[in-house]
Amino acid sequence: MTTDLTPLLAPEGVVVIGASRQAGKLGAAMARSLASFPGARALVNARRPDPAEGVYASVAEAAAHTDGRLDLAVLCVPASGCAQALAEAAAAGCRAALVCAGGFGEAGPEGEEYADELRRVARETGVRLLGPNTSGFFAPHLGLTASFVPAAGQLPAGEIAVVAASGGVNHALSFDLVAAGNGISLGVGIGAGLDVTAADVLEHLVEDRRTTAVALHLETVPDGPRLVAAVRGLAVVKPVVALVVGRSDIGDFARSHTGALATSWRTTRAALRQAGAVVVDDERELVDALTALSRIRLRPLSDPGLGIVTAQAGPGLLLADRAGTDGIRVPELTSTTRHALSELLPPLTYQRNPVDTGRPAETFARVLDTTAADPAVDLLAVYALTEPDSVDLASAAQDAGLGADSPAVVVVGGLPEDVAEQRARLHKAGVPALTGPASAANAVQALVTDARQRASSDTEGLPSEALVAVPAGPLDEDAAKTFLAELGIRTPDRVACDNRAEAHHALRRLGGPVAVKVLDAAILHKTEIGGVHLGVRTAEELDAALDAIGPDRRYLVEAMAPAGVDLVLGVRRDPVFGPVVLAGLGGTAAEALADVAIRLAPLSVTEAATMPDELAARALLDGWRGGPVLDRAEFGRTVAALAAALAASPETAEIEINPLRLTADGLIALDAVIVPTEETDHAQA
Repeated sequence: MTTDLTPLLAPEGVVVIGASRQAGKLGAAMARSLASFPGARALVNARRPDPAEGVYASVAEAAAHTDGRLDLAVLCVPASGCAQALAEAAAAGCRAALVCAGGFGEAGPEGEEYADELRRVARETGVRLLGPNTSGFFAPHLGLTASFVPAAGQLPAGEIAVVAASGGVNHALSFDLVAAGNGISLGVGIGAGLDVTAADVLEHLVEDRRTTAVALHLETVPDGPRLVAAVRGLAVVKPVVALVVGRSDIGDFARSHTGALATSWRTTRAALRQAGAVVVDDERELVDALTALSRIRLRPLSDPGLGIVTAQAGPGLLLADRAGTDGIRVPELTSTTRHALSELLPPLTYQRNPVDTGRPAETFARVLDTTAADPAVDLLAVYALTEPDSVDLASAAQDAGLGADSPAVVVVGGLPEDVAEQRARLHKAGVPALTGPASAANAVQALVTDARQRASSDTEGLPSEALVAVPAGPLDEDAAKTFLAELGIRTPDRVACDNRAEAHHALRRLGGPVAVKVLDAAILHKTEIGGVHLGVRTAEELDAALDAIGPDRRYLVEAMAPAGVDLVLGVRRDPVFGPVVLAGLGGTAAEALADVAIRLAPLSVTEAATMPDELAARALLDGWRGGPVLDRAEFGRTVAALAAALAASPETAEIEINPLRLTADGLIALDAVIVPTEETDHAQA
């Protein structure tokens, strides 16, 4: 099957199969939408053909009477007839198809049969298939509206592509982007994704010169590694802004919509972020991010500095406050810059950053230029109201040279008609214009996030040392910790004991206090069965612990670790994305709050070292109230080693260290569990 999506997304000709004369029918709506397409067009209605009106009995007859190639077949027939219609379209020379109908995998066993047959025909003929269960797609530059939503034909051409799991979301996001002063280069609703997936479209957009930024909406992910590779390849050349559904439990609804299981929300977001996408929380953030990123992009920077120029102090404070919350640096301007500003602004205005101009005057453009030129400023945020008798904001921005070479976002406040006029002029000059401090803050956050991620990817590399695989066979805690030591991960002194006598010998050797644990690879949660006893100091206390654990057991006697902050660190095989790493603060509260950081594995030490910075409770790792300070480099080496071990061990499903304690002397693994894959378990059974 060809990987070229040109016949689908930029066809020479289009044929509608199932065109209807009844205005309310899907086939009639599609025929109306495609009426403005400048290429070859044809309609097929086997029951009521009318060649004089351009309605034919078959695709073959339509192709014979139509100038140009009919690349794309739009199937407006029920699910039960789609496979046959696709086969006839392929035989007549169609190389792509759009299937809008529902009633496939989401409809139960009968629908699954229809889906299987449709997939088989697509595979055997090589036809690229979009859908089913989608409202279609549109390419305004080409005058192509393959959508049954009438207003889609009025979307202006522009530079932003939308790739959405849902046809409805594809339209909704496109309308929102246009309302914010943008245009659309391509809008695609993936639907059930029997053949063409989001990854296919993202790969297509790499070479699309009309597109400068991409919106990605996801509900499910059929192939995690393929999606990550597609996002990574696209983000190198143009920004990708991603919105992932699934924060709450919507699994059943997602299945009814697409016929597929909803993916892990946190894992999907982490994977996309690691691949280079800017991940947002809602559609408002997505629109603001793309309004900026489609026009400007910062160079790769690990810590960009934000300059703020405001003609009204209050909105400037909102921008500065949000920047602080988002962890964006607002540096003090240099003395040279401040001196230059002092000659342009009244003496009572604040000029260190943010720069408060007071009511803007004829010097406003020079203020913008001077602030943007400060060596500590990598991005400028500007706020002003539309005051024609005071300053023409669009002209001032252009006079200051704001745009791709001097990145800035501008907030325009005022009456809607005045704002629209200024925004249009700013956008034409390549300067993203927003209509409120919150939207501008969203745009700034997206630009800074994109710059930071690209700076990180520029310097990263996977560990070069040889990978250490997990030993074969069930591993109890002692064996698991022996393996951790091979990876360079510190563990407490301990003795594995086959009987009570050996346990008493171990206590005398280690001295108190010790932890006494049941040693059995089959027991993953020892505390739940009374298999862990801490702070054992005497022979009598040891006997009591051994009695509680029970006879005919093996025991682990282990030196107690010093106090510290407990973390949990685990690597596991995600069913969608493959090996992933999860790190968080230990304890039930952290679990309840889902305060975790996630990465795909394997990963570099540099990338792994950034994980703690995402935790809400990260202050506990930085010497909180005299406590220990986490060495990020040590943490990065520990995570990278564990991730590499899982990647090198296909028969291992999960490795977990819980807790991994941060002490004054560094990290130490207090408990470790290594879980084999189900296939390994079955083979050993």
